Parts: sequence; C-alpha cells; structure tokens
Amino acid sequence: MTYIPDHLDFKVAFEPTKMHDKKYVINEDTGEYLGIVGNTFQCAAHGDFFRGVMDTATQELGVDALDGAVNQFRTARNGAWAMLDVTLPNIKTKITTDKAETEIGNRIISLHGIDGSCSNQVFFGAIDFFCTNGMITGDHDKVRKKNTSNFTMDSFIYELNRARTDFFDQAKRMQVWAETSLKFINVKDLIDSIISSKTKSEKMFSLYNAEATVRGHNKFALYSAFTNYASYADERNGFNLRNTGHDTQAINMWSREQEVSKWVSSKQFRVLDAA
Repeated sequence: MTYIPDHLDFKVAFEPTKMHDKKYVINEDTGEYLGIVGNTFQCAAHGDFFRGVMDTATQELGVDALDGAVNQFRTARNGAWAMLDVTLPNIKTKITTDKAETEIGNRIISLHGIDGSCSNQVFFGAIDFFCTNGMITGDHDKVRKKNTSNFTMDSFIYELNRARTDFFDQAKRMQVWAETSLKFINVKDLIDSIISSKTKSEKMFSLYNAEATVRGHNKFALYSAFTNYASYADERNGFNLRNTGHDTQAINMWSREQEVSKWVSSKQFRVLDAA
C-alpha cells in the first residue's frame, strides 16, 4: 500500500455557495475551504488517486521494478494541488560522455487537483542520479506521455506498458547527445536563440559551463543545464524563485519542467545532432 502523507490523505467535501452554479471544495478533515468550482465538478481524494496510480504501476511493471522506489510528494494551493514524483531505481541505464559517466533512472510523475486547478495527469521521464536533475523530455521524443481530462486507468495501463521501451529509446537518444560535441558551436548564441529572456539566458550559459566542466562540452551537458534549472531554485544554480506568499512554488517548479520540454523540442536544440 502506497504511503500518503497525512496532510494529503484527507476526504473531500463540497458545500453550496450563494451562486447557484458554484460550490466550495472543502478539506473534510480540517474544514478548510480550498476553492470554488462548478456545480458539476467531481473529483477523487488525493490519496485515492495516488494509491490507484501506484497500485496499477505495481501490477503492470511488477514488484521488482517498484522495489526501492522513492516517492516524493509536493503540494501547492494549500493542498488542493498535489504531485507525486516516483523514481524507479531498478529501471536505469548509463550515459557516457568523453569526461564522465552517469546513470539515469525512470520516473513516473502524477498530478492531481481537487479545486479545478489541474486535471489528472501522468507523465513519464527520467532522473539523472549523478545530480538528481529531473528530466521530462519534449513531445517529439515520444517519452513524455500525458493524460489530461479524460484520464482513465485503462489509458494509464497502456502507457505504462510502453514506458519501459520508451525510456530506453530515450536513453539511446541521450547517449547520442553525449557524443555530440559543442566545442565548435557558439553555445552562448545557441542558448540566446532558445531562451528569449536575456537574464535567464546568461544564467543558463553559466550553468552550461559548470555542467561542461564535469560532463564535457556536448549536447548532454546543455540538456543537464536545462534540467538543473527545472530541479533547483536556489544558490546552487542562481535561478531562485520569488516568494509570492501564494503557495505556488511546487507548481512553478513543475512549470519549469514544461519550459525545458519546449527548449528540448526547439529546432535549434534538435538540429545539433546533425551539426
């Protein structure tokens, strides 16, 4: 049975508002009002959704694949938005550059909202064990799988059965990136062409140079710089998040992963393999 933190494992209740077509979403355990949704809105509790995801993953991938899995929960919007990020250390492979070797492992990321802030979603990706950078690849890589408003366990099972093959296919692609030299590429101009913000681009170039000292000047080092940005928001990379006091940090970090997906999907990044 998947452990769900107590602050997320609560029942959901609804209460009518003074508007005829709206109702409140309430944490039944604490009585806290978490949002306002339409009268027809229905949702499962976080605990029920995440237990269903993990029980299904165990049934489909097998106990061995889930053995030692690391489950990280993140929340936002006072607990109305939740994310379960699962690392599967037994589904892994190595990526080797001319300077270093690292292991990447499979990830399952599921999102759940009870206030209408997000639909049920499940993504598949990878994590670099060397630096714990999360990796959600672009749509063109055929590794990221997404279920939105029509999420069903049947569709999730279908994607789970493809996830292992997709992960190893993506690992082969990353190995090509590791062998794609950027020594004769103006990486600063390249990053400027991908990232429109001058300040963000300058910070990313510095982050790339830090990655390159360990991994070498190659496309995988650039990708690692991108994923570092999506994994940390502090003095380690200079990409601090502003504290707005609105309990949105977890959502903002997830948005960074989507941002990285766009950068990886860009023509500028994709054509490097042919350079």
